Amino acid sequence: MQMYKVFIENKAVIFKINPQLNKKNQLSKKQIWKKIKWITKTQLDGIAFEIKSKDEFKEIFNKYKFIKAAGGLVQRKNKFLFIKRNGVWDIPKGKLEKGEKVKKAAIREIVEECNVNPPKIKAHLLNTYHTYTMNGKKYLKKTYWFWMMANQKDKKLKPQTEEGISKVKYVKVKKFDKIKSKTYKSIVEVINVLESRLDNIN
Repeated sequence: MQMYKVFIENKAVIFKINPQLNKKNQLSKKQIWKKIKWITKTQLDGIAFEIKSKDEFKEIFNKYKFIKAAGGLVQRKNKFLFIKRNGVWDIPKGKLEKGEKVKKAAIREIVEECNVNPPKIKAHLLNTYHTYTMNGKKYLKKTYWFWMMANQKDKKLKPQTEEGISKVKYVKVKKFDKIKSKTYKSIVEVINVLESRLDNIN
């Protein structure tokens, strides 16, 4: 079953597409948002809905501007590159420029945000969705995440402070739990997928 997982206010909201969904069991857009609003005020991790189609998913978020971004986890030996943005640990990423390819954007953003030499992409990890509000406007962002390898010797790591980044650091795999405890759930999901694909890196 195809599904979308959207992180809304750090809660996982899952939309499972079921073309056979009975109309009697189908929630209206208003009912869905009422439940989402409720879940964001509880201690629960998230909520799941069944919807009939991709078009219905788009309709649910029709008041949100859709944007694409790309980024990734850069590996150097047994360490991976993280940033601290607005006081929270994060993975370097950023919006695609007009006409830009996803992989090119991921590399460019990492270079800009961390002052490293362009890394090489090893594999695609996953895509995530999350919402946010900026200047009174609502956004739905799809981020393409990659596993990358550091290329050559790094320059001196330097955070892109104008993007709210205060720290750039390579972190050992065994210290990932510390990162997970101080980041967003969407970022935890990216780290978890990477960890599931690592072979004997400590």
